[in-house]
Amino acid sequence: MSIKDVPKPGISVVIPVFNSHDTLDELAARLMQTLPTLTSSYEVILVNDGSRDTSWQVIESLSEEYQWVRCINLMRNYGQHNALLCGIRSAKYEITVTMDDDLQHPPEEIGKLLGPLNKGFDVVYGTPMRQQHALWRKFSSCLIRLALRGAMGIKNARNVSAFRAFHTSVRDAFSKYHSPFVSIDVLLAWGTTSFSSMPINHDPRKGGKSNYNFRKLLRQAINMTTGFTVLPLQLASLLGFGFAVFGFLVLIYVIGRFIIEGGSVPGFPFLASIVAIFSGVQLFSLGIIGEYLARMHFNLMEKPAYVVRIQNSKPEGQDETSD
Repeated sequence: MSIKDVPKPGISVVIPVFNSHDTLDELAARLMQTLPTLTSSYEVILVNDGSRDTSWQVIESLSEEYQWVRCINLMRNYGQHNALLCGIRSAKYEITVTMDDDLQHPPEEIGKLLGPLNKGFDVVYGTPMRQQHALWRKFSSCLIRLALRGAMGIKNARNVSAFRAFHTSVRDAFSKYHSPFVSIDVLLAWGTTSFSSMPINHDPRKGGKSNYNFRKLLRQAINMTTGFTVLPLQLASLLGFGFAVFGFLVLIYVIGRFIIEGGSVPGFPFLASIVAIFSGVQLFSLGIIGEYLARMHFNLMEKPAYVVRIQNSKPEGQDETSD
């Protein structure tokens, strides 16, 4: 058998959808042109994450028009990563590709992500050569990547993006994960350390506006940092130790001055400053501990990462590549 005769692995494309009824038709049409050139077995899983427009109706229409489109409707808006987790668990082919629904990730670039997978990497990110984002979004994205680097424990975290391809078998590492706090990139790092990246084009948004604002991105960074790593607790311990040493040195200074000069350190501002510093560090440390306790509380409540309202799966044996 020649190399050309070796069957190519199937591809499952997972796309979380939120208020994107204007872009879904074009997205499906471009995927229809791209996927057949990459493999003979493919599917597209559209996960409606509580959209408030007519996105679900468009998704159902696409599922009827294209046999390779599968649709999942969640009970409410759970967030992008939660919707991705739902779609990833539904994927049935050897390779899973995730991408956004706003056409900023060109479907034509999927092929670039498959090359490193064939060379032995488990996860490949599509890193934009030039991002179409505002300055504040770029700054908040840097915060996200710093948080990811601490949570994932890999240097490649700076290349992380929502446009990724990975071997579907990697999901076995988080098959029993049910926490409501989800970060797909951290979960992928549970299963492998073999990451790579490829430069890709990043197109301007076709319509609408980003569903992420600075507050949501900051909250996501906090969730990743406190949900998947103990670095904040270690930081709190270091701060506590450092200021304990500082307080001990201040005590030595006060006692030494009393012994040498026969008087105490004068001035209320000095004392008030020391108290304020120690109180601030204590409150900061308590806040970090509170974040961890809150996550333990939600985990004990067994709050789900997502709940599916409708899942429209194709009948067994149906040809996914036919229109």
